[in-house]
Amino acid sequence: MPLSEHEQRLLEQLEQQLHAEDPKFASALSSAPSRSLSTRNIVIGVLVMIAGLLVLLAGVATHLILLGILGFLVMGAGVYIAVSKPKFGDAATSAAKPGTKAGSKAKSGFMNGLEEKWEERRREQ
Repeated sequence: MPLSEHEQRLLEQLEQQLHAEDPKFASALSSAPSRSLSTRNIVIGVLVMIAGLLVLLAGVATHLILLGILGFLVMGAGVYIAVSKPKFGDAATSAAKPGTKAGSKAKSGFMNGLEEKWEERRREQ
């Protein structure tokens, strides 16, 4: 059962107040997909780290300091790639849900969570 217009406006006002009062808490509550780590980035980062480790070991074995430093830098780049957040386009998050009015702004993760909880409560009754 969808929320009425009045309920949607109330929830939007609550969300705006939360963002105005405590933006850090509001952003922590939002469940945007871009906030999680990407498996692809982790795999690529680990592979780059391993390559950097091999270059570092080659530098130590050949007593070339610059090769060792280069290997260390490549390892650091691998760690950075592994822990960086994916750069997905906002098309998935900005698209309106089917069944909503055309031109209405997309709902944030916070609002989606509230709607899911509301629907779950309605189903239990």
